[in-house]
Amino acid sequence: MSDRLAGEPIEILLVEDNPGDVRLTEEALEQGDVLNNLHVVGDGVEAMKFLYCEGEYEDTPQPDLILLDLNLPRKDGKEVLKEIDEDRELRRIPVVVLTSSEAEEDIAKSYELHANAYITKPVDIDQFIDVAQNLEEFWLSIVKLPPNDE
Repeated sequence: MSDRLAGEPIEILLVEDNPGDVRLTEEALEQGDVLNNLHVVGDGVEAMKFLYCEGEYEDTPQPDLILLDLNLPRKDGKEVLKEIDEDRELRRIPVVVLTSSEAEEDIAKSYELHANAYITKPVDIDQFIDVAQNLEEFWLSIVKLPPNDE
C-alpha cells in the first residue's frame, strides 16, 4: 500500500454477495470521487482465492483496502477475518466490515478478529456516499500503515 503513488487508483476488494449492495458501493465510490479499481467477489472462498492470487485471480493486485460483508455464502466474513489475521502479509491490509448486522456479538467478534473498522450499511445513498468518501480519506490519506516486507 505504501508503494502506491499519489493519483493512482486504490485497489479495493469488495466481498459482497448482494448485487444491490455491490451496485450501491460502486455508485457511492463513483459519486464520492474515489479513484479506485474495485474488485468484487461474492463469497469468502473467492475472497481468499483473490487474496492468495489463486486460479482466475493469479494476476490480481493486492488490495489496499478490503470491504467485507459478514453474511456470506460458503465461508462467512468472520472466517475470512480469521484467515486474514493468521497470515502475516494479509493482516497488513485494512479490513472494514461493511454489513447490515448491528448485533453486538458480531461487532465484538469482528474486532476480536482484528477488523480495522465496523460499519453498519446505511440504506440511504447519500449516507453511503459519505461513508465511501470517509473510508478513502481516512484509510488511504490519514492513517499510516506499516510498510510491506518484501
